[in-house]
Amino acid sequence: MRFSQMMAPTLREVPAEAEIASHQLMLRAGLMRKLAAGIYSFLPLGYRTIRKIEQIIREEMDREGAQELLMSALLPAEFYQESGRWDVFGPEMFRLQDRHERDFCLGPTHEEIFTQTVKDGIKSYKQLPVTLYQIQTKYRDERRPRFGVMRSREFIMKDAYSFDRDEEGLNLSYQKMYSAYCKVFERLGLNYTVVEADTGAMGGSGSQEFMVKSEIGEGMIAFCETCGYAANEEKAQCTPQIEVTDKEEKVLEKVATPDAKTIEELMDFFGCSADMFVKTLVYKADDKIVAAIIRGDRDLNETKLQNLLGCIELEMADAYTVKQITNAAVGFAGPIGLDIDLIVDLEVAEMKNFIVGANETGYHYKNVNFGRDFNAETVKDIRNIIEGDECPQCSKPIRTAQGIEVGHIFKLGTKYSKALDCTYLDENGEGQAMVMGCYGIGVNRSMAAVIEQNYDENGIIWPISVAPYHAIVVPVKVKDETQMKVAEDIYKRLQDAGVEVLIDDRNERPGVKFKDADLIGFPIRITVGKKAGEGIIEFKLRKDKDIKELAVEEGISKTIQIINDVMA
Repeated sequence: MRFSQMMAPTLREVPAEAEIASHQLMLRAGLMRKLAAGIYSFLPLGYRTIRKIEQIIREEMDREGAQELLMSALLPAEFYQESGRWDVFGPEMFRLQDRHERDFCLGPTHEEIFTQTVKDGIKSYKQLPVTLYQIQTKYRDERRPRFGVMRSREFIMKDAYSFDRDEEGLNLSYQKMYSAYCKVFERLGLNYTVVEADTGAMGGSGSQEFMVKSEIGEGMIAFCETCGYAANEEKAQCTPQIEVTDKEEKVLEKVATPDAKTIEELMDFFGCSADMFVKTLVYKADDKIVAAIIRGDRDLNETKLQNLLGCIELEMADAYTVKQITNAAVGFAGPIGLDIDLIVDLEVAEMKNFIVGANETGYHYKNVNFGRDFNAETVKDIRNIIEGDECPQCSKPIRTAQGIEVGHIFKLGTKYSKALDCTYLDENGEGQAMVMGCYGIGVNRSMAAVIEQNYDENGIIWPISVAPYHAIVVPVKVKDETQMKVAEDIYKRLQDAGVEVLIDDRNERPGVKFKDADLIGFPIRITVGKKAGEGIIEFKLRKDKDIKELAVEEGISKTIQIINDVMA
């Protein structure tokens, strides 16, 4: 490909809308352009990388016996209604009606559709197991699209679904996909971690996420360097971190606190640390009002709470609702005498003589004890884990890091097969529900994650496996016949050898060409300059600072060797 003919509109300035490196560089390097919030078009260079990521995924999926197909993105509502997820997805689902007022959606995910397809096509145990997958655009109406393709409203996903006779078969299919995912992300050059994860709206008995450590990651990973435990923030188990020095329960006392309602104000008022307080957080769970009770210095994990309650919508109650429930202004809610369901964190159940709101504006209780002053049917882990907490497996200190989710695998079980009556006939001619697994990879998100782990102040540093082109040949002066003849010869010989190569034949200053080459991130740059007549070129790897002078033949053979070593 010739640079003069290529659509690669690079930018020198950082776009104001771009907050993170991958977003900035995907725009600046001419890989994509924004159409609307959370919606992007991929330009030729960007689409070449997308296709390479897709091909790596295809190769590893096919290697494990999965079969590719393609479903529609426009999906009828009835299958989601049968599974109960038409309402579960809520406002994130793009919904529409056709001219006959029949309900449809733009597919956010395809469990129901694959299940229906297999239901119609597979009848006997002899046809199982089977794993099907597609690479297709998904649609989710994100409340706040951000970080470019990290959280967008339209995105490319590889989603796969396995169908087995029983749990034993599912475990085998799940392990195959786990292995395929590891190979995919290794080939993409990603430094990733596999963590235990929450199943969310997908349901099922278990799941794992493939997370790429990154400072801009929206997810938090908790991991133990001693025993290898790893989980995302939504799933990480929290054990009580309590040191009770005074086990004697003191007399309950009501205290006037007219100017103190926040934890900080109360710490000043009572002269004690935040871990001596207990917060009462009032939530609306669907149409029910509940209270979550956690230690004053902790953050509530809303995913854990939502899973416990089994609700579709969970949101904090407004000030009016809080006053109706507690008879007090916001800041004075407490568990004593509260006539709604209480969900108490494990830590609170072990605390002694703590401080809570008195459900009366301007008052708090001190010396409160769970079991004596209030009770709850539900005592569970509902808080976020933090750095330094004890590992739930070995009790050593937990470490935390931010991460980008690039892949997610689920053991769905029979949730969807039972809902949609997807069964097979066993050896005895009896109908059995198929046991399912679900496996997803975010394609454009993986592309952004590669950039987040591979860039410098000059631009992207692509791994060879997914670079839009492997090498670029840069003649310093296109009007110099000798330089152009050598450059064209190198370009043709690399093409003939199967190297994906670009020649920068633009009549531009060398600095402009070098800046574009570094910004776009071509792994190998061959510069043809003033020593072209002597058969000497400059050879540079994008990931290194060193520039070597090599003979033309050596530069060509070295380029071919590097590419072959990686792509073999």
